[in-house]
Amino acid sequence: MHKKYLRQEYISRINRVIDYIEKNIDSDLGLEKLSGVACFSSFHFHRLFSALVGETLNLFIKRLRVEKAVGMLRGNPKYSITEIAFGCGFSGSAAFSRAFKEYYGISASEFRSGGCIRISKKCKAESNKRKEKIPASHYIDSRMSKLDGRLKMNVEVKEVPEMTVAYVRNIGPYKGDLELFKNLSDKLFKWAGPRNLVNFPETKYLIIYHDDPEVTEKEKLRISVCITVPENTEVDGDIGKMVIPKGKYAIAKFEITVDQFQEAWNSIFRDWLPESGYQPDDRPCYELYESDCKTDSQGRFKVDIYEPVKPL
Repeated sequence: MHKKYLRQEYISRINRVIDYIEKNIDSDLGLEKLSGVACFSSFHFHRLFSALVGETLNLFIKRLRVEKAVGMLRGNPKYSITEIAFGCGFSGSAAFSRAFKEYYGISASEFRSGGCIRISKKCKAESNKRKEKIPASHYIDSRMSKLDGRLKMNVEVKEVPEMTVAYVRNIGPYKGDLELFKNLSDKLFKWAGPRNLVNFPETKYLIIYHDDPEVTEKEKLRISVCITVPENTEVDGDIGKMVIPKGKYAIAKFEITVDQFQEAWNSIFRDWLPESGYQPDDRPCYELYESDCKTDSQGRFKVDIYEPVKPL
């Protein structure tokens, strides 16, 4: 019963956001505002929303805006395309036109003049009718009931001491790019080796993710490949140094392939957190490896994901 109550708290908060979006679809739905509605950290809110709803926050808002526009196009012929665009929260008719065509494959004008009949399977009219009958507060419950095939994980919550790390940083896309991670690791170890800073298992190897990939453009995503070092270590050039603050972390252990990393992170936010009694904190999240970022003989990574938490 306790876990059920805790999950319901997460569901309640996300449903509160969904209800707010629907009621204020024509308003500015910024991250700070919506995370405040949910009472979650703004840094982690996108990941939580996506994990629980199965759709990114931005795509969810965009879809609801386009679907509202469909109803206005069909039922309000006196409104111009521009009036509908602003009424659905788009910045202008150009942004609305791009989104509408991307979603339906035809322009809003074509849709209004009869295109909905030609693309009836895409226009989601029936979906919208069903949606009108189903309160938004049930949306998450139905989503959760359909989840299966979840990754196995063991999670424990521990106080982690402050760590000083040396790092090499990359800005840009990284998803699935094993060569990028290898090159970053090689650069870091070539610097650390001659300085006698590598001594596994005492030396910890970790990858810090500074940005939420569901919020930040992929060209601007920052990652830091790190090893722990003494706090008086001197660095220069491409090698930087920072302190990871102490605090409470949820530590989830996985054995996964390269294409399962996203699902591993989602498993924490979707499956474990809502029943844990914790919520994300604003300290850095990271992946910790036994030595460096290499696979075993079966092509799997043994990785511990560290997610900073605080009481719900």
